Amino acid sequence: MLFNELELNQQLLRALKEAGYTKATPIQVDAIPHLMNNEDLLGCAQTGTGKTAAFALPIIQNIIEEQTAGKGAIKALILAPTRELAIQIGDSLHTYAKYLPLSIQVIFGGVSQNPQTAKLKRGTDILVATPGRLLDLIGQGFIKLNQVDFFVLDEADMMLDMGMLHDVRRILRELPKKRQSMFFSATMPKEIEKLAGTILTNPVKVVVTPVSSTVEVIHQSVYPVAKVDKTKLLIHLLKDEQVDRSLVFSRTKHGANKIVKKLLQAGLSAEAIHGNKSQTARQRALENFKTKKTRVLVATDIAARGIDVPELSHVILYDLPEVPETYVHRIGRTGRAGLGGKAISFCDETESDLLRDIEKLIQVKVPAVKDHPYLLKEGTKAPAQQTKKAGAARNNSTRAKKPQGLRGGQKTAQRPHAQTKKVSNAAGRKSR
Repeated sequence: MLFNELELNQQLLRALKEAGYTKATPIQVDAIPHLMNNEDLLGCAQTGTGKTAAFALPIIQNIIEEQTAGKGAIKALILAPTRELAIQIGDSLHTYAKYLPLSIQVIFGGVSQNPQTAKLKRGTDILVATPGRLLDLIGQGFIKLNQVDFFVLDEADMMLDMGMLHDVRRILRELPKKRQSMFFSATMPKEIEKLAGTILTNPVKVVVTPVSSTVEVIHQSVYPVAKVDKTKLLIHLLKDEQVDRSLVFSRTKHGANKIVKKLLQAGLSAEAIHGNKSQTARQRALENFKTKKTRVLVATDIAARGIDVPELSHVILYDLPEVPETYVHRIGRTGRAGLGGKAISFCDETESDLLRDIEKLIQVKVPAVKDHPYLLKEGTKAPAQQTKKAGAARNNSTRAKKPQGLRGGQKTAQRPHAQTKKVSNAAGRKSR
C-alpha cells in the first residue's frame, strides 16, 4: 500500500516523498488506520520493520488536526530505553514533520541538562525521552505530563532487561488516564504482557514478522575457535578487503574495550560503544561508523539496540549470546529491510551448548568454517568450572527472558507479513 492511500496530511506526504518513502510496510499498513482512529495498540515488532513511522505519523497528524500544537504543553510522550534509540526516533520525527509547525525535543542522560531545560521552557509538542532523565526533570519541575494525549512505550522488553520497569511505572503515574497509548516490544515475556495490560485499553494487536526471515536473507557461518585465539581470528577476518563495515558484538563493556585496543594495535580503525561511554563519545563513534571513518564498531547488546546503519556488510558475534533470541536480533543488523548480509559467529570451547540452543531456535544448522588458521582442535573441552558457570548463567537468563507468544482468543485478520487482532480487557475504552 502507498502512503497516499492512508489519508495522511499533505505536508506529511510531501516530507515522506522527499525522504524517499512511498510504500508503507506491513506494520504501517496495519497500525496507522487504527491509531488515527484513536485506538490503543499493542505491537510485537523488531527494529527495522518501520514501527517508528507506524506510531509517529498518526501522532503528528492527530496533533495537527486537533490544533493543539504550539500551546506549550507536551501533547505526546515517547519513551525509549537508550540514548541512541531516542535520538534515532527524534531524527525520524523531524523528518516527517519537516513542513509542519511542531516542536520536537529529545532528552536523555549523560549530558548537561541545561540546553534541554532551556528548550523545554519554550514549549514542546512531542517529547522523546529516556526514563531516567525524564524523571529527573519531572522531579525538578521542568516537565509536566498532565496534558499528554499520546503515549508510546518503545522496546519494552529491552527496558525489562535494563531494569527500567520501576521507572516506567513511576512515569505512568504522571500521565492522565484519558490518553491514547501505544506499546511496542520485540518479544513478550510475561512481565511485559502484564505491564501492557496496565497501560492499554481494548488495544488492537499487531504482530509483524520481517519481510523475509533473518535466516533466509543472511549468510550465516560459525568459526570454531579457542577462547584465547578469538581476537587473532577477528583481526585475520577484518584484514579481508571484502569486510567493508563490521559491527562486532561483545558480551561485556570491558570485553569491548579490550577488543578495540587489540584492533587498533593491529592497525584497524575501531571504536567501542557501550553504557560506560559518555553520550558525546557514543554519538561520535556511531557517526564515524555511519560515515565510514571507522571500519569496525564494537558494541554490547544494549548499546547496539538503537543502531540503524544501512549497507552494513558484516555482523560478527565475538561472544555467543546466552539467550537464543538475542542471536536473531544481533544478526538482523546486517539484514535490514530484507537486504542480505553476512553474520559470523565465534564458538569457543565453552559455547557449544549456546550454539546448539541457537540452531534449535532458528531450525537451521549453521555451517561451520574450518578453513582458518585458528581452528579449535576437536575434543577441546572447557575447564569444568567454566562450563558449569556458563550453563548456570544461561539457565538463569533463559528463565528470566524467554519470550512468550502473544495471547488473544479472538479471530485474527492475517496479512502476508502481519497479523492484527482486537484485544479486550475488563476496563472500557478510555475516552480522550
